[in-house]
Amino acid sequence: MPIKNILVVDDSPTERFFTVDLLTKAGYQVTTAENGEDGIAKAKATKPDLILMDVVMPGLNGYQATRTLSRAEETKGIPVIVCTSKGQETDKIWGLRQGAIDYLVKPLNADELLQKVAALP
Repeated sequence: MPIKNILVVDDSPTERFFTVDLLTKAGYQVTTAENGEDGIAKAKATKPDLILMDVVMPGLNGYQATRTLSRAEETKGIPVIVCTSKGQETDKIWGLRQGAIDYLVKPLNADELLQKVAALP
């Protein structure tokens, strides 16, 4: 089943706007959340095909939210791509260990993001 619905979890209005604009112009339906808690709630409610998760957010950070989603029975089948400014190799390893399927460093490269989304089954 190709990716159609994407949940973007990011506390930055600028990053959310950029990502939503890019994805909607590419034909995807996009829902947004401003923090980890809201992201988990919306993932459970809307069952998106993919989640793009920021890391540095107030409250529950993206690593914690990804871990929660990847372990919960109702959301563990939803792929998560971490999209963050944290670009150290240890950050990437940690993000993947929390259950993310991929890790992109901001500023996001529009073509790279669209290629990764399109390549998902």
